[in-house]
Amino acid sequence: MQTLTITHAKKNLGKWLKAAARGQEIAIVSGADIIALRKVPIEASDYAQREYGVTEEQLDRFVGVMDAEIERHRTAGDLEKYRFTPEQLREKVSHHSPRRPGKSRRPA
Repeated sequence: MQTLTITHAKKNLGKWLKAAARGQEIAIVSGADIIALRKVPIEASDYAQREYGVTEEQLDRFVGVMDAEIERHRTAGDLEKYRFTPEQLREKVSHHSPRRPGKSRRPA
């Protein structure tokens, strides 16, 4: 097992995450605790329940509300269909420069 300080782990976090993903045992010492880095499976079927603590009924109700909302917008003509290939989408996105938070593009 590779044991790291927080400082050392932060400096090379990508390296340690890749090692953990390959199955190597990585531990980070935090005060009196040792925290393990390990790959965990995520199942899309129960992600909302495990991550957010919602019940199956709450999730079903949410899906129903969202389906109705989408249908309402579709019926009202608020939705537009765009037909792009993945290459065209990458081309469109690459022409946009990312905005920095708090910076306005409007002249003062």
